[in-house]
Amino acid sequence: MDFSPIIQQVYGALWYLIPLAILAGILKSPWFKGITGEFLVNTAARLFLPKDEYHLIKDVTLPTDDGTTQIDHIIVSRYGVFVIETKNMKGWIFGSANQKTWTQKIYKHTHKFQNPLHQNYKHVKTLEALLDIPASAIHSLVVFVGDSTFKTELPENVVYAGGYIRYIKARREVILSQAAVETVTAQIKQLRLQRGFTTNRQHVNHLRQKKAPSPSAAPAIVPPATASTTPQSQKQCPKCGGTMVLRTARKGQNAGTQFWGCATYPACREVVKHP
Repeated sequence: MDFSPIIQQVYGALWYLIPLAILAGILKSPWFKGITGEFLVNTAARLFLPKDEYHLIKDVTLPTDDGTTQIDHIIVSRYGVFVIETKNMKGWIFGSANQKTWTQKIYKHTHKFQNPLHQNYKHVKTLEALLDIPASAIHSLVVFVGDSTFKTELPENVVYAGGYIRYIKARREVILSQAAVETVTAQIKQLRLQRGFTTNRQHVNHLRQKKAPSPSAAPAIVPPATASTTPQSQKQCPKCGGTMVLRTARKGQNAGTQFWGCATYPACREVVKHP
């Protein structure tokens, strides 16, 4: 018996389910949720924060001593620099300021995730090291979007989507001059790594390297030190194509000498002599 006509009928009736399944997978993916959350925060900033007072810089990847760090949004104003971490989540959220991990609960399913305040702490400290402004001028802010409910009392700088505009507008003490605002905005744009697939991939590889178990014997390499903050002190890595940063060795027989190190270290360990 020839089943071809039956198979063709079934295929004709169900073929549209394949793209629907693919679309459903994309919509549920962490990547899409992250993009959606960032879009909502960006849109709210553009609609409700005057552009002449608040300068929005989104998707900022900065070099650090141990690789890179990625900031969802930075808003620069006379009232300070707001460093924003976005979380698009649903369900019940449990956590406190000092806990290493927080908990997401959806019905009977429980998921642990990194305390976003701790995650944003590194972003804040990176900007403190790169910008010539008081530490008190940099504000950490975590914004939750999506259908989530806080089930524990959280600090005032952890808010729902709409609350982040109110949080920012409530800060009316002038900390930076208009000239300082323009300088800080320009510095961040100069120091950030070029936006795009390559930078994102290198950052993801860096995160994977941090989570991976340490090898029993790592190859000898001059430890990285504080990167120069001038945009002129960068060039392309000959190994991975990423950005190289001018560093100063702090230990060993080469202490005090400068060298070029890949900004994605330890994902890429390429080193080039300077000059």
